[in-house]
Amino acid sequence: MTAPNDKNNDGGVPVPTTPAGASSTAPAEYPPASPAGRGMFGNQGTGDVSGYGGLVRQRKPIEEAARPYGGYFDEVRDALEEAYPQFGDAIEKVVVDRGELTLHVRPERIAEVCQVMRDDLALRFELCSSVSGVDYLGADGRRLHVVYQLTSMTYRRRVRLEAAVSAEDPHLPSVTAVYPTADWQERETYDMFGIVFDGHPNLTRILMPDDWEGHPQRKDYPLGGVPVEYKGAEIPPPDRRRSYQ
Repeated sequence: MTAPNDKNNDGGVPVPTTPAGASSTAPAEYPPASPAGRGMFGNQGTGDVSGYGGLVRQRKPIEEAARPYGGYFDEVRDALEEAYPQFGDAIEKVVVDRGELTLHVRPERIAEVCQVMRDDLALRFELCSSVSGVDYLGADGRRLHVVYQLTSMTYRRRVRLEAAVSAEDPHLPSVTAVYPTADWQERETYDMFGIVFDGHPNLTRILMPDDWEGHPQRKDYPLGGVPVEYKGAEIPPPDRRRSYQ
């Protein structure tokens, strides 16, 4: 990187300067927790051209939706409330956002709710198409969330279930007995986020080696990698090239 207009240049020869934001203190430290999302790696004040360097995104609180929700969402809530007497204790909140219905479920009740969602004739959510994890580091005391995407092929409807657990006690029941499709999806969520699905028939790593330490998609997991050889050149892992702090 050069500074061609620097007054200290001699005879118009550019003087090399240290790139802004470069650091020799790699590996990168853990990104700071903040109510606002800043950049992709906590990066500030650099010449980053990825589009993330100047990004500041304020997190808005998740609020209970007011009825009527619209569409079939009211029918789904009413049917679940009628079929599941423990509705008031199990459902923490109902959120409608971006055209999607989300039922926030207490983690210990998630398998029961899935059973009712599948079996009740007025609901008939026969397919669990996805189980995935999210880490809301610094924004929620129960920072690890599990998201279930359910589909009713009978009624052509979709609903989203979400359950939150803490990093200190990341346990909730497995739903594999209700939805066998959740088997490998729960294993991946366990592998990447360290969320433990009690009752899973074979909760082992599925992407990382069995002896791997840590869970790579947690947001306090350090950046890093393994050296790669490319045409005789040794390419260091990302955290040995540059610090994103």
